[in-house]
Amino acid sequence: MRNLAMVAFGGNALLRSGQKGTYQEQLANVEQTCESLCNLIKRGYNIVIGHGNGPQVGNVMLQHEAGNKDFKIPAMPMDFCVAETQGSIAYMIELALRNVFAKNDIYRDVVTIVTQVAVNALDPMFQNPTKPVGPYYTKEEAEKLHEETGAIYKEDPKGNGWRKVVASPRPKRINNIKIIKHLVKGGNVVVTVGGGGIPVIEENDYVRGVEAVIDKDLASALCAIQIEAEEFYILTDVPKVYINFRKPDEKALDVITVEEAKKYLAEGQFTEGSMAPKVRAGIMFIENGGKTCVITEAGQLDNPYCGTRIVR
Repeated sequence: MRNLAMVAFGGNALLRSGQKGTYQEQLANVEQTCESLCNLIKRGYNIVIGHGNGPQVGNVMLQHEAGNKDFKIPAMPMDFCVAETQGSIAYMIELALRNVFAKNDIYRDVVTIVTQVAVNALDPMFQNPTKPVGPYYTKEEAEKLHEETGAIYKEDPKGNGWRKVVASPRPKRINNIKIIKHLVKGGNVVVTVGGGGIPVIEENDYVRGVEAVIDKDLASALCAIQIEAEEFYILTDVPKVYINFRKPDEKALDVITVEEAKKYLAEGQFTEGSMAPKVRAGIMFIENGGKTCVITEAGQLDNPYCGTRIVR
């Protein structure tokens, strides 16, 4: 049996700072990340890939809004937008992987599963939506949209305007997890839980999508647990996790225990919306049977001891 690893692509795997987000830019970024991923595959790993979709789902919402405004084409709900970006981003990952595999004489099939992730209808986050999505608006525009759609808008703390906010409930179950596990253990590379998964609620054997965004790192951690992966890689834009980040006494972390990770979280060492969710996902993975969580940048994957490692 090969080692089994879950790999969560961060946003910079698709879109880098200062880029416009064209198809050509994103494809080139994905191919570079996939080239680094070959280092794991050459070392004999089976892998499952999760990915973010923040900028992409925002662009999709803008397109829907423009279509609604100019051509009266109804805008689609959040669960539909997540599904749309799951398919388009996974297509780029598949395309890049196949090209990289051909260049490196690697013979693996790549398969995408557009994945629903069940959440709890009673999750308290539904009562306090805080996850900003989509474009910025003026206060007047936001108030008008709220009257028309019922959506909630909140002011950006940095003063950029007003944005729609949705709930970010915890993932409860990955649908089709048995199929994902079967495919990856057969040697296939599986792309799944993109953007945290399509958020759905299951009630009386029926399923319905909801206006929510699931944290991609938590969803990838849950997937890693449920496929019984030994290792969980969270790819970001820095080679290691730091404490006292950007301060004179800044320190890179090499290996930390779950207890140390919890201590640093409690001290506020990691910012929300950046490193804190990644560390929480790593803790979740280790506490539920995982062996090692590695937080690093893709270019470091040629080193078997790269990044910051969270261990038992």
